[in-house]
Amino acid sequence: MKKSLLLFLLPGLLWARQKPNVIIIQTDEHNLRTLGCYRELMSEDQAYVWGKGNKVETPHIDSLARDGLICTNYFASSPVCTPSRASWVSGLYPQATGSPSNNHPLDDSIVTFAEVLRKRGYATSYLGKWHLDGDAKPGWAPARKFGFSDNRFMFNRGHWKKFEMTEEGPRVATKKNGKPVYDLSGADERSFATDWLVDRSLEILERDKKKPFCLMLALPDPHGPNTVRAPYDTMYDHLTFRQPVTMRKVLAALQNRPGWVSGGSNAVKKLSQSTLSKYFGMVRCIDDNLGKILAFLEENELTEDTIVVFTSDHGDMMCEHCRMNKGLPYKTSVGIPFVLRYPAKVPAGKVIHTAYTTVDFFPTLMGLMGISEGLPTMHGLDASAAYTNKKREIARDRIVYVRQSDGNWVAAFDRRYKLVISSLDVPWLYDLEKDPDELINHYGREGYDEPFRRLKRELLAQMKTFEEPALMEKKLRFE
Repeated sequence: MKKSLLLFLLPGLLWARQKPNVIIIQTDEHNLRTLGCYRELMSEDQAYVWGKGNKVETPHIDSLARDGLICTNYFASSPVCTPSRASWVSGLYPQATGSPSNNHPLDDSIVTFAEVLRKRGYATSYLGKWHLDGDAKPGWAPARKFGFSDNRFMFNRGHWKKFEMTEEGPRVATKKNGKPVYDLSGADERSFATDWLVDRSLEILERDKKKPFCLMLALPDPHGPNTVRAPYDTMYDHLTFRQPVTMRKVLAALQNRPGWVSGGSNAVKKLSQSTLSKYFGMVRCIDDNLGKILAFLEENELTEDTIVVFTSDHGDMMCEHCRMNKGLPYKTSVGIPFVLRYPAKVPAGKVIHTAYTTVDFFPTLMGLMGISEGLPTMHGLDASAAYTNKKREIARDRIVYVRQSDGNWVAAFDRRYKLVISSLDVPWLYDLEKDPDELINHYGREGYDEPFRRLKRELLAQMKTFEEPALMEKKLRFE
């Protein structure tokens, strides 16, 4: 009897194993140093750039890294919203997607990982910020779904703070003169954007839990405006934030600044205590809400066969180098968190130092899921073999290429060196082992000719392969 029952159940069990679930939580503009799992891998001076002991507790994000893997050198293909997100869903560099810079709509021809999974019987859903449908703002439930069958709670762009359900569907709950605004007034644990989107995610997961599902949740925080609901709005007010060392040195003119660092609205000369404390609060709110999703998986016995990814579209400078937000090749602008848990295949506690970019996500996800047929052409690398082998630490020497959205600079990274080529200055070569603050240009210095030549050669090769427009349109200075 037991044997016959096992034979009856076996096909279903194998089917479940062959079709793992997928949950992706993507934040917006997230500084790596606000996550405990990243701070643990840094020296103290790098972990606490805003003052010793000033930190956000992120136990749920940290648990994903502890029970899965963490990538220490994962980069946005381009450190602004639209192009990085385009690469994430397509596996292509931005110039091949129709979305090389913000507010450019994704080309109709793009096949996303969601479309691949939808065709294989997955229930596919997307909630939160999309930013791949042009100028629409907020732009609820775009007509072009790109494989996300349930996109009722997808909005194109904006960093709204309060949502509600209406007869017309989801809407921004705060308005001025009839138009949605970023106001926080009255937001609570039911209506604040992060909470509201997670609650809608849990409803979808409850609906789809008995079938293979892929859910992507794109939270608009911790991108500015830096406001958050109570109690997170005062949770870190007791901290006294200090200027990062890079801010102090730039202000004191102790270091030369690259030509590709321009002024503009992202330049700052003062550190705002309120801005940083509210940013910390937004991160903590995100982590607490992630805990709800992880608890749902555990309660429904879905943990083992669900791939959970926590990441962001790009970083946030948070006053480093006298800058806020993103758009530059500095580590906390172009570097993004990437932690992944998949107990069925990925060993716990794995640390990967190899360089990857957002173009690598799609092919790697397919590799983890055992999908090799019917895939579109992609620029990225399938890293699933590195994710699933038994080695606890991996540091392959791989060089990746990253671009600015308008092509004024391009960069090549490996796990130690960074080469930035622009039309605005001589090459800048950073040695991140000796200079983690990214203050010193080693180009032309004794002992650095080999890494310069190696990164330059690989950068040129990748720019040609991936048809980088700056090769023809910009007068890049390679010497």
